[in-house]
Amino acid sequence: MSHHEIHRSHRIGWLRAAVLGANDGIVSTASLIIGVAAAQSAHTDIMLAGIAGLVAGAMSMAAGEYVSVSSQLDTEKADLELERESLKDDYEFELKELANIYEKRGLDSNLAKQVAEQLMTYDALGAHARDELGLVESVRARPIQAALFSAGTFTIGAALPLLVAWKVSDIQLIPAVAVFSLVFLAALGGLAARAGGAKISIGAIRVTFWGALAMTLTAAVGRLFGVAA
Repeated sequence: MSHHEIHRSHRIGWLRAAVLGANDGIVSTASLIIGVAAAQSAHTDIMLAGIAGLVAGAMSMAAGEYVSVSSQLDTEKADLELERESLKDDYEFELKELANIYEKRGLDSNLAKQVAEQLMTYDALGAHARDELGLVESVRARPIQAALFSAGTFTIGAALPLLVAWKVSDIQLIPAVAVFSLVFLAALGGLAARAGGAKISIGAIRVTFWGALAMTLTAAVGRLFGVAA
């Protein structure tokens, strides 16, 4: 029988950004709409606030992801440059360092040294990047990818409660946006969990819980200031 394994670690970079963007898009926009609606605002004002939140949120997510992941990439590059210089200045020390890593993982000293020698002959910097620094190609920082996925999925997520708010009347707006947004969040959590290899129910529950909490709090704030006005 053939044995086929499906690994998901290569999805970490874009999946994290995509889930974060979509989740933030649904939660922040739905909460904003509900908060403004709870303050007894006109339907046009509610839609304007939601659209403004979508545009501002998408740009914020793109900028935030790009800056944060770029900082991670800068750190990775600095560490690689440090290793490159160390290999140039003291190759034997780096060889011993790599061999010690393999010994700690269970190889005997002779075998650890042989493995280190062969790997460093093939690709010394790659061996140290992977086994000393933990930098694996599948999970390396990719700022542009993270920014695009985050902004794109935020826009899609934010558009969902906006469409609901546009279609329903003022009386139905708050319950409709809340219910549909929780359904969207549950679907998102389930899909994200499936893509990451986790239980769908756990993914759905943890996302909907925080979404419901955010909408409840913003509704309370909106009602408070709406009454005060």
